[in-house]
Amino acid sequence: MTRPTSPLPGRSIDPDDYQSLPRPVAAMAKTFPDGSATTRHAHRRDQLIYAVSGVMRVRTDREAWVVPPDRAVYIPGGTEHAVAMRGRVEMRTLYIDAEAATGLPEAATVLEVSDLLRALVLALLEEPVVYEPAGRGGRLAELILDEIPRAKPLSLVIPMPRDKRLVRLCDALLADPRREETLEAWSHEVGASPRTLSRLFQDEIGLTFTAWRQRVRFHNALEALVRGEPVGAVARANGYASSSAFAAAFRKSLGVAPSSVGGASRRVGVGETSAGVA
Repeated sequence: MTRPTSPLPGRSIDPDDYQSLPRPVAAMAKTFPDGSATTRHAHRRDQLIYAVSGVMRVRTDREAWVVPPDRAVYIPGGTEHAVAMRGRVEMRTLYIDAEAATGLPEAATVLEVSDLLRALVLALLEEPVVYEPAGRGGRLAELILDEIPRAKPLSLVIPMPRDKRLVRLCDALLADPRREETLEAWSHEVGASPRTLSRLFQDEIGLTFTAWRQRVRFHNALEALVRGEPVGAVARANGYASSSAFAAAFRKSLGVAPSSVGGASRRVGVGETSAGVA
């Protein structure tokens, strides 16, 4: 498998090099090829993972997210996670000292990246890794720490269970959201009765089986929309007769309209030819 690369000559792409820097915010850049993935890992610092282009699937023990372009996932330090790349991912990562600011997210979450926050992240990558605290780099870092708590959280989460039987079922549907088996059919595959599976969905996930599967399918639809597939085609592929009904259900489930996550992406500017972190 092709390894990730850095678009910034001389700048490390090893996350360990950013955990003990004497600065409150450290920025790293990577390009990940389609289909690549990180192993499950954790960092000492908080982490903001931002994809300029491409889609990331981020997974912790209890949750999974689809992170489209112009969104970011915030992961508190010590949280084990893995990231899978869907398409070529141009990523930017910030490693943040959680004690450097108040109001930072205390749990992993997807955030909307404003034009200002995006510009600040890219500008910090133009500065030395160990920037001058009283200079431009220091001022950018301060603004970043002001903007992250203001970022709008998005409902792009798929809750995950702990029970091993339900994990088998959920992992299988994440791998192939088109599967149509009922709970009765799944009960034979995972070794639990339909009644037990139904109870586990409510107790461990807080959703019915049907609602959880629909959310997984909407996340799959989200990837298709980011690739530029027409809303009507995506709606039909997910069992909706009309684009308007699909759009209403999609917005209710994910908190964003299908049109807001279409294939159009911002122009890649200076320093954006590729980047990322995991």
